[in-house]
Amino acid sequence: MRTFSDPQKLQRWCASVRESGRKVALVPTMGALHDGHLSLIAAAKKAGADEIVVSIFVNPTQFGPNEDYAKYPRDAKADSSKCRRAGATAVFFPTPDNMYAADHSVWVVEDGDLSDCLCGARRPGHFRGVCTVVAKLFNLVHPHVAVFGQKDFQQATIIRRMVRDLNFDVEVLVAPIVRESSGLALSSRNAYLSEEEKANALALSQSLAGLKAGPWAVQRRRIVKCLEKRGLKVDYVEAVDSRNLRPVKAIKSGTAVLLAVYDGKTRLIDNRVFR
Repeated sequence: MRTFSDPQKLQRWCASVRESGRKVALVPTMGALHDGHLSLIAAAKKAGADEIVVSIFVNPTQFGPNEDYAKYPRDAKADSSKCRRAGATAVFFPTPDNMYAADHSVWVVEDGDLSDCLCGARRPGHFRGVCTVVAKLFNLVHPHVAVFGQKDFQQATIIRRMVRDLNFDVEVLVAPIVRESSGLALSSRNAYLSEEEKANALALSQSLAGLKAGPWAVQRRRIVKCLEKRGLKVDYVEAVDSRNLRPVKAIKSGTAVLLAVYDGKTRLIDNRVFR
């Protein structure tokens, strides 16, 4: 497995791989890897990738001033080992200084309905940072396929729109949420949780499991009650059209139900998509 920290060296290597006719996949992450991330590598393999590049970069531009950038878990050695065992063929460990020039001033912004709701409404500038760093990674790696996780549903939806609108020549795959046996969605931020908070967090998956097709309002009240009963502070509980993230009044095929809560000081998200 190759390890890169210099963007230009990664770019040159990826160009040579494409020129040789091999299929390249990109798995963008912020590190602190768990089985959910490793499932993205497995999805890249299943898609027929010959070379799988995992980027590990805690991107400062997608964090707000009062968020957890400084304390976000980082373990490069463990992440590298997990990537190797999972079958990645290259790992990219850039730094903020070599990803963003001191006078960086060009941003990629989704300026429509996808980023003005849900996490976008509550984390101003977050998706500007996400879109910009993913666009930069696409330009460095030029992947045939890029794999994202369903847990970050709004992010995946926005990235798909960016790929369409900016004509990136890349296929976006979205891999299913990976959960603990308890039902808790895997997240790097789960490391922040105490045992009591982790037990309370099970209310997210439990409330989603009880959803049925039909009117949304009554089910929303049930979910909010379930979450608050476990001491969770509700940030949002929304049912939306999975294609455009616009609110819906009834759950049916194509509906996504998305949750965000504060469990103590830790913000957690989860979702369920009706097929």
